[in-house]
Amino acid sequence: MSPLDISLADLIARLDEELPEAGELARVSEARLRAQTLSDLGDQLIDHYVSKAKRSGASWTEIGDAIGVSKQAAQQRHTPAAFERFTNLNRHGVVLAQEAARTHRHDSIGTEHLLLGLLGEPRGLAYEVLVAKTGSEQRVRDAIQEALPPAGEKTLRGHIPFREESKEAIGQARRASDDLGHDWVGTEHTLLGLIRVPDSTAARILRDLGFTPEELHETVTTEITRRRAAHGDR
Repeated sequence: MSPLDISLADLIARLDEELPEAGELARVSEARLRAQTLSDLGDQLIDHYVSKAKRSGASWTEIGDAIGVSKQAAQQRHTPAAFERFTNLNRHGVVLAQEAARTHRHDSIGTEHLLLGLLGEPRGLAYEVLVAKTGSEQRVRDAIQEALPPAGEKTLRGHIPFREESKEAIGQARRASDDLGHDWVGTEHTLLGLIRVPDSTAARILRDLGFTPEELHETVTTEITRRRAAHGDR
């Protein structure tokens, strides 16, 4: 098999193009953030195919052999968890939430970061619903920015944990999918999950922007039906 059609030169050229005025140390920091994002996406890529292999009947021993680790390591690292049914767009939104927390040097991922992640995935239904209601992406982004905690002092390395309210919102996203009889958890379900945690920062932001749980549920249901009839995208 051939490697991905991407090179170090491509990554360097893109970073230099996007940050033409940045100093070398600023580029070092940005390069590290992008490397972490690539690592997160790589883990999710493996998780995706591990889940498919399990559904097709592969054993943990076979999966471990394919990955190059022991059965126990494969099972501990890739047992289906919170994001098992998440669509690729929704998984990307979670990665963007992690990157937002890291960029702001926050030591945990809050619901405000999850909402920012949804806003960073314009192909998702959540983005469409947010912009349609508020009139512009910038209005939503400004509301989130106002609610973000002050930036931390240290750039964080390694794993950034989810806050309890974020874990609850992710659980509510899965329940929203189940309630609608869906076998996927899309960006729209995460949006519903966020507003279902009423004391969370994201829920307060959404209410301030004019959303209510009932109206949002109705809008999402209508838009899912429309999208599936049109082209099946989530």
